[in-house]
Amino acid sequence: MFKRNVKVMNKSGLHARPAAMFVQEASKFQSGVEIFSNAKKFNAKSIISILSSGIMCGTEIEICADGIDEVEAVNQLAELVESGFGEEKIF
Repeated sequence: MFKRNVKVMNKSGLHARPAAMFVQEASKFQSGVEIFSNAKKFNAKSIISILSSGIMCGTEIEICADGIDEVEAVNQLAELVESGFGEEKIF
């Protein structure tokens, strides 16, 4: 298992478009991928799970992956979050 903490930087958090981008990227990997936020676990390959997470700007999340491409999955997803999903970044 590989983990990495990142802060959500885009102004609107993981609303519909960024959530869809995140799920699309997570689904490219064979590893199981999850997000931990506020002591809750969310399936990173499920749009419903990500949208229900309520992750907002400034929230620190932990991205975890377990499988053969876990390091690549976590690092690419962390880079996507840190990029702000192409939106205005606050921090």
